[in-house]
Amino acid sequence: MLGRGVDRTPYHTQGDSTMRHMQGDEWKHFVSEAPRTAIAGVTRADGRPHCSPVWIDLDGDEIVFTTDHDSVKARAIRRDGRISLCVDDKNPPFSYVTIDGTATLHDDPQQLRYWAARIGGRYMGADRAEEYGARNGAPGELFVRVRVTHVVGYRDVAD
Repeated sequence: MLGRGVDRTPYHTQGDSTMRHMQGDEWKHFVSEAPRTAIAGVTRADGRPHCSPVWIDLDGDEIVFTTDHDSVKARAIRRDGRISLCVDDKNPPFSYVTIDGTATLHDDPQQLRYWAARIGGRYMGADRAEEYGARNGAPGELFVRVRVTHVVGYRDVAD
């Protein structure tokens, strides 16, 4: 899955910097090691791209996030489940992962509340998990599962 269609050497030089390809499941560690906001990219019905920030969590090999049932993301996923996510570390020496996948929408109230609380607690602290579970797990919200189909990641971009 990692690096398909890309140079598989562990290092890539660009000018004087050497950045390292993430190997195997290293992307999962990167995504889960800190609560980094992902940028989700979908395609609107008229073909225009749409990108927006989302809080994410990892469930095995899948990415999970929540969204409103009538958001641009939800409407795009209903029409065409293809999605891209970019997760980056904004601190030097900088690292990032880009993820392509197929997204599906889910409205099971118990699972929605669970994921909303888990994700909220991840970003805002365990003491606020239930608050965010109630807020983001309310009727009209959905949780999204992204089945990952392609990943490219680099560490130490600025080294």
